[in-house]
Amino acid sequence: MDGIASLLNHYPELAVYLALALGHWLGSVKVQGFSLGGVTGSLLAGMLLGWAFHVPVAATAKSLVFLLFLFGIGYEVGPRFLAAMKGDGWRYAVLAVFMPVVGLIAALAVACALKLDPGLAAGMMSGALTESPAMGTATEAIQRLPIDETLKARYLAHVGVADALCYVAGALGVILTCNVIGPRLLRARLVEEALALERQYGIERVRAGIASAWQPFDTRAYRIAAGTRIAGLRVDQAECLLPGLRLFVYRLRRGQVLVDAGPETRLHAGDLIAIGGPRQALVNVLGDRAEEVDDPELLDIPMASHQVLVNKRTWAGHRLEEIARADAVRAVFLRAIRRNGQSMPIGTQTVIERGDMLELIGPEPAVARAAAELGEIMHATDATDFTVVGLAIFLGAVFGIVTVVPLGQVSVSIGSSVGALLGGIAVGHLRARRPLFGRVPDSAVKLMQSYGLSAFVAMVGLGAGPHFVAAVQEHGLGLFLGGIVVTMTPLLSGLWFGHKVLKIPSVLLLGAISGAQTFTAALAALQERSGSSIAVIGYSGSVAIAHVLLTTWGTVMVLAFA
Repeated sequence: MDGIASLLNHYPELAVYLALALGHWLGSVKVQGFSLGGVTGSLLAGMLLGWAFHVPVAATAKSLVFLLFLFGIGYEVGPRFLAAMKGDGWRYAVLAVFMPVVGLIAALAVACALKLDPGLAAGMMSGALTESPAMGTATEAIQRLPIDETLKARYLAHVGVADALCYVAGALGVILTCNVIGPRLLRARLVEEALALERQYGIERVRAGIASAWQPFDTRAYRIAAGTRIAGLRVDQAECLLPGLRLFVYRLRRGQVLVDAGPETRLHAGDLIAIGGPRQALVNVLGDRAEEVDDPELLDIPMASHQVLVNKRTWAGHRLEEIARADAVRAVFLRAIRRNGQSMPIGTQTVIERGDMLELIGPEPAVARAAAELGEIMHATDATDFTVVGLAIFLGAVFGIVTVVPLGQVSVSIGSSVGALLGGIAVGHLRARRPLFGRVPDSAVKLMQSYGLSAFVAMVGLGAGPHFVAAVQEHGLGLFLGGIVVTMTPLLSGLWFGHKVLKIPSVLLLGAISGAQTFTAALAALQERSGSSIAVIGYSGSVAIAHVLLTTWGTVMVLAFA
């Protein structure tokens, strides 16, 4: 043991990576379907190592990884943050403000009643509201307090202790509210209501991993027979013969000549056409008299699949059924939508928002045309624009340091961590408008978020370990029970406010509540219980704003009790 203690004291960075390994293993262990997750596991593992070996951790190291994490969060939510109040999304945005504010008020009241110090108050709030990033803003605020170093170290340790005590109850509270308590209070039948919402949104359910031999869309080559409905029509007329079902004539062969089919091209009997669309339309328009032909050259159509970032106002805020009728997206099929890192269900009533990432497939010219109308094609890259990343974190942090908020006779800065978060939001927002600006691959953003937060809380745990036993003995039961009050107050208030005032459908409301608590595990449990992914619409509408507010509450709690 002495050898390990000496090693970790001389090389504290090794203790951080050991805490990460042990923490993510511990966080992956499931009990009755519930797991702590890698972040909380890293915090607990760090505490255990800190208690056993008293490992020193530099404040600079903690700040380095935490600023990187906050930039990653801001970068991801930036494209949606300012657009959240548009369209029907305003309900989720209002809920995303209401619940964090109620949670803050509850945390202030409980901390005042228990007479907690700034570290315990902020840690209780971050754990009870399942927002571990608030630990970072709280520790930065404590570092700026004009107090002696011994007391400062105690407050810093108390942040991690209180978060660890309150997080488990906080996580269970969100999961139970979204999956048991909420449905009972709302008298919601999750499966039936999810199916009804899917029909309302025009979503067709497909079992994961199962594909039907019948495919709704197909591309075939036919010879136009005399008397066929499309014989003698222009291409644009032929494509719209059936209301609600569109055909796409890609090209035709007339004699020995291949001709690209434009809207004004006239179709004649005897032409060979490459045509795609719903099978139902192919059968009803071409009829039994159509002769299918094998013409590899005619069907040799260059097909493209591209990720397209929606950054233009033309179609942002419109439903898919409206967009599908536009000539600009003719012959293009939508394969996937991602918003705030979550896959969105595809249905006729699904609304496309600025910042969404669409996966489009179709003939290469058609996809390029549609991409130009919607936004810009995002070609895969593994390069990170560190110039923008570095400047955004630097300038955002400086902005946070020099921006002061008057509190009575004292002026306090909002802090470098909040500034870095705002810098990430700014870059993410600009990226939605100018896709080639400040590009960071999705995998790099995820690494910033997962490594940055896990490493930070592991270091917090290492510092909190020596103080853990004493803090638990003095405040353990009160903190635990107070944390439950802080957890349940915004959850129950959000249920009432969302149902009675905002009139959000039950399944979407429960998804929005999991987003307002920024707890993805509750969304996953809700999707499993309802047998549908539809709740992600509510989650994606609230999580961006909630992330920003809850993170800043760490600073607010420290300043309130300093």
